[in-house]
Amino acid sequence: MKLGVFTVLFSDKKFEEMLDYVKESGLDSVEIGTGGYPGDAHCKLDELLESKEKRESFLNAVTSRGLNISSLSCHGNPLSPDKAFAEDCHQAFVKSIKLANLLNIPVVNTFSGTPGASENDQYPNWPVAPWPNDFQDILKWQWEEKLIPYWKEMAQLADENGVKIGLELHGGFLVHTPYTLLKLREATSDAIGANLDPSHLWWQGIDPVGAIKILGKANAIHHFHAKDTFIDQDNVNMYGLTDMQSYGNIQTRSWNFRSVGLGHSMQEWANIMSALRTFGYDYVVSIEHEDPIMSIEEGFATAVRNLQTVLYREQPNDMWWV
Repeated sequence: MKLGVFTVLFSDKKFEEMLDYVKESGLDSVEIGTGGYPGDAHCKLDELLESKEKRESFLNAVTSRGLNISSLSCHGNPLSPDKAFAEDCHQAFVKSIKLANLLNIPVVNTFSGTPGASENDQYPNWPVAPWPNDFQDILKWQWEEKLIPYWKEMAQLADENGVKIGLELHGGFLVHTPYTLLKLREATSDAIGANLDPSHLWWQGIDPVGAIKILGKANAIHHFHAKDTFIDQDNVNMYGLTDMQSYGNIQTRSWNFRSVGLGHSMQEWANIMSALRTFGYDYVVSIEHEDPIMSIEEGFATAVRNLQTVLYREQPNDMWWV
């Protein structure tokens, strides 16, 4: 496995300054934002798509430091009822797929998206209960009329460009569990898999090791984010796990994102790394920092330090004892 970082947390640094910082921190790989919610501070899609010289310079800045690019990431909502925003997200994704092909980057990460409840809605609608039955009708319409048709088309584009799609299983979007990921994959293409982030699984009550087993057996893990979650049971008792408080309400929220090892034990993280290796994922573990009580530098350094103790760097030997 390789250790990487989602570089949007260093958006205030110049591209090569960011790469130097990542290299000096002992990492192997970078995941670069190309639009959508993460922004595009280090990767201007139109410029790179239009110029072979700029692409070569961009790639050389990475590879000359002994790094590689694990993925391009443009997390957005291409199904949003806000048509202008949806189109921006869609264009960023399409261009990211094309650039990934030109730069030989194997994965593009994003969200599945969430449409409204009908063609006339102004805002996304995320049904989370089967009753009243209206919710089931909404969900059926969203999947059949919006989600599946869109991702059939995008999976074909990915196949044509030799790129895999990593959908982050994130609450608020239609694909947010192993089941919904596999359901969409079955309806579309194996080009679609997970950008698996344990932090979003924990607050849904999903065991990440169990999710890895399910998705790994289907060869459906295309990328991996390393981020932790602390669940405060006292606050869960008050607000439940679908807590709608602002992320800024740190003291009263049911759960908060944390740096690796600060929400769950390093034994649990060791189990996650073991499950990834056991069930066929041997690619990049990409650090994502969204810890509200730590600086970027301290949270990032903590994640690097903790992951270095559990990451599998070498391939296993032959079973000499058998």
